[in-house]
Amino acid sequence: MWKHVLKISCFIGIFSNSFYGIAQGPISGFYNKKGEATVVAGLGFEDSKNYYIGTEKSDLSRSLYSFTLFGIYGINDKLNIQASLPYLSSNKQNGFQDAQFFLKYKALKKEWKTDKLELSFAAGFSFNITDYNLGGLNDLGQQAKVLDTRALLHYQKQSGWFVNVQSGFSFKFENVPNSFPMTLKFGKASAKNYVDFWYDFQYAFGGIDYLETPTPQDFQRFGTSYHKIGGTYHFSLSKKSGIYIASSYVISGRNVFQGFAYYIGWTYKI
Repeated sequence: MWKHVLKISCFIGIFSNSFYGIAQGPISGFYNKKGEATVVAGLGFEDSKNYYIGTEKSDLSRSLYSFTLFGIYGINDKLNIQASLPYLSSNKQNGFQDAQFFLKYKALKKEWKTDKLELSFAAGFSFNITDYNLGGLNDLGQQAKVLDTRALLHYQKQSGWFVNVQSGFSFKFENVPNSFPMTLKFGKASAKNYVDFWYDFQYAFGGIDYLETPTPQDFQRFGTSYHKIGGTYHFSLSKKSGIYIASSYVISGRNVFQGFAYYIGWTYKI
């Protein structure tokens, strides 16, 4: 039974970060086996009706469209490497945003007859690959160079139900404030379908708020914090491919847009 559950889980568990903005943690609790690769192509639409100026809600709005490519490869059964690259479009601002690379290692595994517990560690780096604009709310990002560390605890039943939590530290170079992230996720993976629900949190250490004085502002110094919720559903088209749909919502935050985001994409296992 474990073999069938893990087969679909490894296939679809990794696409959780293949689309910009959904932010449910950079790594998953599932692994590709040695020599196996998975590619994902995803489309997204973010419909934001409000913007938090600091922690005060305003009526500033934004529509953001995205196309993201994501891939993961099993170096071996315990070590995976993954990469993602989003292309964004917001009010005539268009271009590639920040490339991201991660190495994930399964450090500990404890398995019982119907349950298992795994501990993973990961390190990643992201950076802007284009010189996109800075200085407005429709900017594609902060041109941040980020060194990420994560630890993930994953518990799963043989029936496919699982829960995991991950956290770590995001060290950001230049003027971008460092941040503390945390993600809690639960769901079920079966031989044909996958569903999850998640809560994502980020706290920025310091930084400035939008419309602070003096002007002009350094947009790299914005401190961005948020509380987000969301969910994902994936169904298989064949043993190698599938389709996912997902949605997320920003509950509250600091210097962040609030609203719903919607995603759809295609997964393929090589």
